Amino acid sequence: MKKIGILYHPKVAATRKKAGEIASFLKKNGISTWLCSAWDKDKARARLDGTALLITVGGDGTILRAAQVVLPWPVPILAINLGKLGFLTELDAAEAPQRLPEFLDGKGWLDERAMLQAELVDGAREARVFHALNDVVVARGEIARLIKVAATIDGEHVADYKADGVVVATATGSTGYALAARGPILYPQSKDINLAPIPPHLSLAYPLVVSGTSTVTLRLHTYLAATLS
Repeated sequence: MKKIGILYHPKVAATRKKAGEIASFLKKNGISTWLCSAWDKDKARARLDGTALLITVGGDGTILRAAQVVLPWPVPILAINLGKLGFLTELDAAEAPQRLPEFLDGKGWLDERAMLQAELVDGAREARVFHALNDVVVARGEIARLIKVAATIDGEHVADYKADGVVVATATGSTGYALAARGPILYPQSKDINLAPIPPHLSLAYPLVVSGTSTVTLRLHTYLAATLS
């Protein structure tokens, strides 16, 4: 590898220090490096050209941001945990110096994960496109009132939810918010989609597992404010 990028959590001082230590280690091994805040997506994307590997220093949130940085380029991500959770991370900060040479020598493996592409269409402006490694959530706004959401799959109406919101999750996201909404845990390499209401009110609507090739449409039927995240 000739060039490696390192993303750190800008609000955790220890991650920037550790990122600097990793950069120094890589430079001693003849590898060019660049550092950037995981929150500065545009700046990081501008440095991606020629990057063979992206290392994240932080927690799961840093990985989720890194996934948005590399898309659509096939740049692998190696995650080092210095965050609160680290469920998705591969290495602990303490073991990184000893384990990094293994990955640099090609002894690791690639774990390919599915991502979501979401389009926000509100009729007032051009559709906005978002991407997510874990999930896309349509939820109520600040007012504590249920919202009404009609769900269709490939153009076929499947359910009307009266709930706090609806989670559309990948296999990676199936162990997060979707699980709290009673959704099933999907095999990590699965391309399927998890559709789960949060939680439905007076309804027998259950979470659904949908083919990864399908298009899920969520349409709001409410005068109340809602959020997309």
